[in-house]
Amino acid sequence: MATILGKEFLLGCDPEVFVVDRKGNFVSAHGLIPGTKTAPMKVNNGMVQVDGMALEFGIDPAATKKEFVTRIKDVLAQLRGMLPKGYDISVSSIARFTPEIMAAQPEEALELGCDPDYNAYTGAKNARPTLPDPNLRSAGGHIHIGWGSKLPVLEQRHLDACSALAAEMDYYVGVPSLAWDKDVLRRTIYGAAGAFRPKPYGMEYRSASNQWLQSEELIEFVYDGTLKAITSVMKANEDTQAKGVLNLPFYRGAVSVPPREIINKNWSALGQAIFDSLTKEGAHV
Repeated sequence: MATILGKEFLLGCDPEVFVVDRKGNFVSAHGLIPGTKTAPMKVNNGMVQVDGMALEFGIDPAATKKEFVTRIKDVLAQLRGMLPKGYDISVSSIARFTPEIMAAQPEEALELGCDPDYNAYTGAKNARPTLPDPNLRSAGGHIHIGWGSKLPVLEQRHLDACSALAAEMDYYVGVPSLAWDKDVLRRTIYGAAGAFRPKPYGMEYRSASNQWLQSEELIEFVYDGTLKAITSVMKANEDTQAKGVLNLPFYRGAVSVPPREIINKNWSALGQAIFDSLTKEGAHV
């Protein structure tokens, strides 16, 4: 396990990907592989399932960066190998399907059902997203962080801890991702800043798209950034216990751009600057 200031953490993820044909056209993933939201198919190092018109895969919790990278690559390769001949996986964060494909889908493939997530900066539940085009679908690259079991998901203390960590994840992962994730459309639908879902084992950070699957370098960056975010929160907790104050660098807005502006604008330039600075700081192991 990754041990940070005496506490152990596990990392996981459950990204979504799309399916394309030989010509690169998006096709519906419905019915292409086994596994559903309620009954995922277990594979080596993780699971796979159909998620509406996309595919989703998850990895078993990883204790090290090597495990995190290896399990993602392994499960993704297994998922690709399960597709019928002539189909491949696309890590595009947005897919626009033809009206003909949409018309051919059963009701369960068109459902956009999703449990609500929370806003780290307001503490409130995020509004249910609406699609500007009914033929659009988006793909997330959610990151799971575990530090316990049977945690009190809806207790305020747990929600506050998740909020603090989600805000730090914005700084170390979400905002830097704008350096490689140039798609603005998805962020108008899903992936608001500070989006998280409390879990009985910890939390799920939901702001990132699937674009960090593009390369092993970006996968490692996400892992390292997540550990940096955890470290920031853990150090702030030490400060809290010693001084009675919470001094998170991003959560309390102690950076040049207040969190509310991150929510309301597309800070691509800021994302590139933070990404550049963090990649020069050195990686966690």
